[in-house]
Amino acid sequence: MAVSDLRAKSDDELLGELANLKKEQFNLRFQAATNQLEKSSRVLEVRRDIARIKTLQGERARAAAEK
Repeated sequence: MAVSDLRAKSDDELLGELANLKKEQFNLRFQAATNQLEKSSRVLEVRRDIARIKTLQGERARAAAEK
């Protein structure tokens, strides 16, 4: 997921996307534990997408606090 795509989303959309990624992360961890994980690189992609969203939320919170 590109940062430019995330910046175009509203705060509510980001929260929804974050919730979806957290669910996917849980499912991927479960699949890895039961040796059913097909694409192990997806775990890293999801972690990075979560970090991108949290970073963007922090930037927005700091910008709102400055105003």
